[in-house]
Amino acid sequence: MTLTLRKLPPDVPTVRPSQQSIWQGIVDRTPLGWLQLKKSKSRLLVAIAGIGFADLLMFAQLGIQAALFDSNTMLNRAMDADIIISSAQYRDLNLANTLPRRRLYQIKDIPGVQSAEPLYISTIVWKNPQTRRKTQLTLVGQSLDRPAFALEEVNRNLDKLKQPDTFLFDRLSRGTYADVVAKVAAGQSVKTEVQRRTIEVTGLFSLGASFATDGTLITSPETFLRFFPDRSSGQITLGLIKVQPGVDPDRVLAQIAAILPPDTIASTKQQYVDNEQAYWQQTTPIGIVFTFGTVMSFVVGMVIVFQILSTDVNEHMSEYATFKAMGYRDRYLLAIVLEQSLILASLGFVPGLALALGQYTLIQNLGALPIAMTVERLILVFSLTVAMCVVSGAVATRRLQSADPADNF
Repeated sequence: MTLTLRKLPPDVPTVRPSQQSIWQGIVDRTPLGWLQLKKSKSRLLVAIAGIGFADLLMFAQLGIQAALFDSNTMLNRAMDADIIISSAQYRDLNLANTLPRRRLYQIKDIPGVQSAEPLYISTIVWKNPQTRRKTQLTLVGQSLDRPAFALEEVNRNLDKLKQPDTFLFDRLSRGTYADVVAKVAAGQSVKTEVQRRTIEVTGLFSLGASFATDGTLITSPETFLRFFPDRSSGQITLGLIKVQPGVDPDRVLAQIAAILPPDTIASTKQQYVDNEQAYWQQTTPIGIVFTFGTVMSFVVGMVIVFQILSTDVNEHMSEYATFKAMGYRDRYLLAIVLEQSLILASLGFVPGLALALGQYTLIQNLGALPIAMTVERLILVFSLTVAMCVVSGAVATRRLQSADPADNF
C-alpha cells in the first residue's frame, strides 16, 4: 500500500483547526446581549442617557480641574528662565512672600550664570475702561533690559513701558474688553484707573485669565512700586536666572543652592511649575473637590448601569435557568451580561463626549479658561466608563449563580 502526499493549493488558508473553530464560533455566535438590550428600546435609551450623563460629569470635573491647574500656572510657564529663586515661605504666585534682591547679586558671580533679574508680582484692583466695573488683575513688574517672559508680544512692546504709568494689557482677560482691545490694537492708548491712579494701556499681549484673577497687566518695576508705597525695590517676588548657552542648569542650580540661606529656595523652571501645580492640587480644597466630584460621577454611572442590568437579568431569569439546564456554564451567562455592559459603555460614551465638547466650548467662551479636550482625558473617561459598566454587570450577574432550572418545570 502506497501513501501519497498531496500539496494544498495556494489559495487554501492554512488555519489550524483550533484557531478556525474559535474564529468561527465568534462569527456564528448569536449576540444575545445586544438582542436583549434592543428588545426594550425605552430602557436602552434610559441607560444610554444615564451613562452619557455620568460621562458628561466626569468630563466636566476633569476638564475644569485641568483648566484650574493650567490657568493658575500660565504665567509661571511663560517665564523665560532656567532657574527660579523664591522665598522659602512661597506657596503660590498670587500670595507669594518677598525675598531680598541682594540674593541676585550673590548669584551673578557664580560661573555659568548669564543673567539674574528681579520680578515683582502682586494683585491690584482696576476699573474696566469699557464697563467702569472694578475687577482684580495680576500686576507684574519686569525688567525692561531683558525679557522676563517667552511672550513675543510682550518683548516687542517693552519700549512702550519706559514712560511712567504705562501698561501692557492681556487681551484674553475675563470680561468685556472688545472696544479696549480694538483701540489699543489700532495704535491708540486707553486710560483707566488702578487704585485711584490714572494709568495708560499702550500695548497688548495674549495669556488668559485664571481662577485667582481675571487677567494680567505688565509694567516696569518703577511703575509697579508706585502702587505699593510700603514696598521697596529690594523686596522682589521671584528671581529669574538664565544660564549661559551650553551650561548644565542642574550644575548651576547645585552651586546656587549651596550659597543661598534657608530663607530662599532655588529650583529649575519645571520644578517650580510642578510645585505650583501640586499646591493647587493637594493643598487647596479646589483640587480635592474636583477629584471627589469625578469619583462621585463614576459611582452615579455605576449605580445607573447596575439598575438597568439587574432589571434585565431578573426579567430573563427563566431563560438563563434554561441555558443552565441545557448545559451552559455560569461563565457563558456572565459573558452575555458583560457583552451588554460593553455595548452600553460604547453607546453611552458617544453622547457624553458630544455634550462635553459643547460644554468645553461654552466654558471657554464664558469663563475665559483654557479648557480643551485631550486624548489622555478621552481615553481615561472611556476606560472609566468601561470599568463602570463591567463592574456593574459583574455585580448584576451574582443572581445568575442561583438560577435553578427546576424552577421552570
